Amino acid sequence: MVRYSIEPKEKSAKARGSYLRVHFKNTRETAKAISGKKLDYAIKYLNDVKEHKQAVPFRRFHGGVGRCAQAKTFGCTQGRWPVKSAEFLLGLLKNVKSNAEVNQLSTENLIISHIQVNQAPKQRRRTYRAHGRINPYMSSPCHIEIIVTEEAAQIKRESDTTKVQRRLNRRQLARKRLTAPSQAQAQA
Repeated sequence: MVRYSIEPKEKSAKARGSYLRVHFKNTRETAKAISGKKLDYAIKYLNDVKEHKQAVPFRRFHGGVGRCAQAKTFGCTQGRWPVKSAEFLLGLLKNVKSNAEVNQLSTENLIISHIQVNQAPKQRRRTYRAHGRINPYMSSPCHIEIIVTEEAAQIKRESDTTKVQRRLNRRQLARKRLTAPSQAQAQA
């Protein structure tokens, strides 16, 4: 059995992919964009990324990334549309959704509670340069793990009818005692 980085709660489903040949940096940013979101929203968002309707904000690995207007919705200026990362994550989300159905969880209120992207060992190829030199041509694959949990029912907060009394220090109490008689005389 494969070990996950965290132990999931009771009402949860999980899926993982190992040694996936997709860029680690792009996948990390895409995963961060859907972390904590509802499963159905995440699937819709990744489909929009594939069609260039919504961008993925690049916050950590943003060197050389161009600016786009679609990233402004996330409070960021730099964004891209990593299609291959979106496809791999969509496959894992489809897998975790079917795992949730097997575990008899309600798929409408599933939340992505944990998503993690780790670097896998790099794959080495070569490219030929001038004057007989050879340079490395590396790829950066990654491992992805996703855990979804059922959203807990929202409980409405009771309105506080009792007024919370503020604690006063000695100086504030003394001032209150001194000003209290003068206020009583003003009202009379």
